Amino acid sequence: MQVDFGAKELTVKLVYYGPALSGKTTNLRAIHWLAASNTRGELMTLETQNDRTLFFDMLPITVSSESGLKVRLKLFTVPGQVMHNTTRRLVLQAADGVAFVADSQRSEDDANRESFANLKENLAEIGIDPEQIPIVIQFNKRDLEGIRTDEELEAISAQSRATIYKAIATRGYGVVQTLLGLVRETWNNLEKEHELEEKFGINPTRLITEVESTLKHDPRQRGR
Repeated sequence: MQVDFGAKELTVKLVYYGPALSGKTTNLRAIHWLAASNTRGELMTLETQNDRTLFFDMLPITVSSESGLKVRLKLFTVPGQVMHNTTRRLVLQAADGVAFVADSQRSEDDANRESFANLKENLAEIGIDPEQIPIVIQFNKRDLEGIRTDEELEAISAQSRATIYKAIATRGYGVVQTLLGLVRETWNNLEKEHELEEKFGINPTRLITEVESTLKHDPRQRGR
């Protein structure tokens, strides 16, 4: 989290992490499409060899507060391929929350496990406690065959501290829910650590409502 008192702006950094082709980029593209045009920045791609890192700046979402402070959400993805681990670590720097995008197909179980272990290793490497930073998990590609069942995901959820969301990112299903869940958990964590409501007059519930109001999501996308 960064606070620019001159610009009256508080910036929260959220990172979408996961194995190659799990749907990280698709999530950000969907969010960019769903966000109201006056709240979103340009969707920018930084090409890397054989992969891409996507940078998306959701321009200030103004939240009513006594201080007049604006909240800016910055959303990033990381390249999924193993060769780009240094880039992933750099993108994770100063992250306030992480959405781990997993592939629901059973054939990708090993890739999911390796990527999640890599996330924890990289967080620890840069000095962020993986047990303290807010992490939500999205199981994407729920429309494909050979996927883990809902019952299996419930069992995984029962054994994990992370909230699990189900998604079909290519259709926008579950994308908004994942983002809102991540923003809620991240802000609650920041509130606990920095007492933001007392310092800046930003109510957590009001913040989530403001974020949700900027997203033109279809009611059929509700649910987890």
